[in-house]
Amino acid sequence: MFLIINIVFILLVFRILFNAKVLKRLMEYHWGFLLKFQHIFFLLIFVVITFFTENYFLDVPELIWSVLSVIIFNVGIYSLVYFYLVPEFYLSNKYPEFILYALISFLVSSLFRILLQPAVFHMNFNETLSNTKFLYNVYTAQGIVILVASFLGITKDKFLIEQDFKDLGEEKDQLYLDLLKSKMNPHFLLNTLNNIYSKSFQPSENTSESILQLSKLLQYVIYDTSKEKISMAQEFSSIKSLAGLYQLKYNNVLNINFDIQDEETLELIDIPPSVCLTLFENALKHSAVGIEAETYINISYKIQDQELLFEIQNSVSKKKNLVGNMSDSGLGNEAVINILEKNYAGKYTFISEPAENNNYQTILKIKL
Repeated sequence: MFLIINIVFILLVFRILFNAKVLKRLMEYHWGFLLKFQHIFFLLIFVVITFFTENYFLDVPELIWSVLSVIIFNVGIYSLVYFYLVPEFYLSNKYPEFILYALISFLVSSLFRILLQPAVFHMNFNETLSNTKFLYNVYTAQGIVILVASFLGITKDKFLIEQDFKDLGEEKDQLYLDLLKSKMNPHFLLNTLNNIYSKSFQPSENTSESILQLSKLLQYVIYDTSKEKISMAQEFSSIKSLAGLYQLKYNNVLNINFDIQDEETLELIDIPPSVCLTLFENALKHSAVGIEAETYINISYKIQDQELLFEIQNSVSKKKNLVGNMSDSGLGNEAVINILEKNYAGKYTFISEPAENNNYQTILKIKL
């Protein structure tokens, strides 16, 4: 009865150990540690079970030597199943061979203990402590060793494959985001370089100022976009540099306005790079500032109800209808949504839609 209780206890422990949430937390720290912990934990439980079952047949010091010999013997059986039978047969889809060799291991190990233990340690059987009870204990113990070794060997590879699949998925997502960001950033720099080049034939203060703003954007693209997160202050610095370049291009006549509230929080709040800059760049492309009259871009930032609120209101080019004008902004919005989903899943609101009077609004809210 005591042995049955211990078996049930072991099964419950392993069931809890392989619970999805518990396993996920353990794997986040160190998968190798989890594997070693399982082996050590089972070994300790098996030592306890062996000690109490052998205690009925032997006295100290024979009991200690008997338990020690059983443990050493079963470590070999456990290793045989875990390191050889499972990878060689089960994981190679040779299920009949695996079952056959596992059964042979069970019978041989049981027979070995049945023949040697009573003779070596002088076990005395009587009506109360019959050899039938001893046989039952041996068969049960050997069965547990082989079943647990098989279970851990099979699940180890299963979870390792799942973990590798998860890691590959995360790497794929990261490569995809990097690809999107690599497409987002350079083209406005190339446009700016072309603009500076055209003005360089007639040097002016605007040319040197353009180079200064461009250097700030280059620093942002080269260093900041490779980081996981940057401060809102850095993001706004890049936005203002890009706005400054456009102002210089059109002789400082563009209607681009900033309304930054809660300015003291800019250095405290971190976001993924390129998110706000990309939204501003979309507004520059589709607002027709500098090309058509009565065009504008209004950018606002504030903290409201424990949320970061970044909003852009901009005009829309009259030369194209609204749908056609905004259709080529898909790359920017797609990248922004992917970045937000990765970092703020369930904690953000993103709206990009037409507003009244043929205007356009982009609203980003992030829960802090």
